[in-house]
Amino acid sequence: MDLENPENFVHAWLSAWNAHDVEAVLAHFAEDVVFTSPVATRVLGGDGVVRGKAALRAYWTEALTHVPDLRFELIGSYVGVDCLVIHYRNQKGGLVNEVLVFDGPLVVQGHGTYLTEA
Repeated sequence: MDLENPENFVHAWLSAWNAHDVEAVLAHFAEDVVFTSPVATRVLGGDGVVRGKAALRAYWTEALTHVPDLRFELIGSYVGVDCLVIHYRNQKGGLVNEVLVFDGPLVVQGHGTYLTEA
């Protein structure tokens, strides 16, 4: 990822999700990516850990069939040394952070995190 222009990555990521273009989102991910999400637990069962790009493709493709109105609204993005956090509001109004860890230009770890209700 170009840490000088993280907004380019964020814009491409957000546009791809809002277009429901799984392949465009996956273009930023390494073949051996590990992704975690409580939504993956609900969609796939198991522990919520998705290993590998092919498995991530299958997960996101299936998840989109359950959420045909998926839409993300950017709230902010935060840059770390080798990571990026994308803070957004989903179609249900829920607040979400996507934590993405990079090795060079590709995401090698991703974590979907959701605001808990107190």
